[in-house]
Amino acid sequence: MKKISTVAKRGNEIFKEPKLTIGLDLGDRTSHYCILDEAGDVILEHNLPTTPKGINQVFNKISRSRIALETGTHSPWVSRQLTQLGHEVIVAHARNVRLIGESSRKDDQLDARTLARLARIDPELLGPVRHRSAKAQIHLTVIRARAALVSTRTALVNATRGLTKSYGERLRKCGTGQMSREIAKELSQELRDALEPLLKEIESLNDRIDEYDRRIEQIAKEVSFVSNKLVVSIHIACGSFLFVFNALRNL
Repeated sequence: MKKISTVAKRGNEIFKEPKLTIGLDLGDRTSHYCILDEAGDVILEHNLPTTPKGINQVFNKISRSRIALETGTHSPWVSRQLTQLGHEVIVAHARNVRLIGESSRKDDQLDARTLARLARIDPELLGPVRHRSAKAQIHLTVIRARAALVSTRTALVNATRGLTKSYGERLRKCGTGQMSREIAKELSQELRDALEPLLKEIESLNDRIDEYDRRIEQIAKEVSFVSNKLVVSIHIACGSFLFVFNALRNL
């Protein structure tokens, strides 16, 4: 592989060049970036910590550039931070970057180069996507956190019923939200004692889910509105809360 020499162009000299194109391959702890100059030559390749501080230390001192990265766990906050720093950010749909996705081996340096070259040639090749706002992401996080608790509660309730049946007894029918030690009073004492910690955990989950329900109701009041750019609809069905974000260009 040809070695990239940066002896003549280091530090501020590189970062002050106009029309830079950068490919940023995000990793969970460390990310790799590749910088192309206006002619498309690689002038710097390096890595940085995948943290807000790491992103700021590198990209805050670079003049406004085009930066391409793939969708992933860290892409929402990284893309927002880079945009705030004044850069043109392209978030590539991972499935569209076939040169990376279908590679027989994972090479962070090569992936960063590929992103940079595709962004320089034609950004549309990357299948750019637009991440939701930080506030919308927090709202969605609340909903997903509630869903995780509901899934856990369902598993524990099913386990409780299964363990009860295996002992030759049976709990009466009730919703998962009604499962409690009170329901288990009809069981034999030895079985109640064995299941009590499990039932306590289910009761705790019921309380936490109720807290999330109240938070989501408040979010519904805050964001159920129609503007000239965005319609937010909240549907409540089958115990699940679903946010549907529909961007309308012409209202």
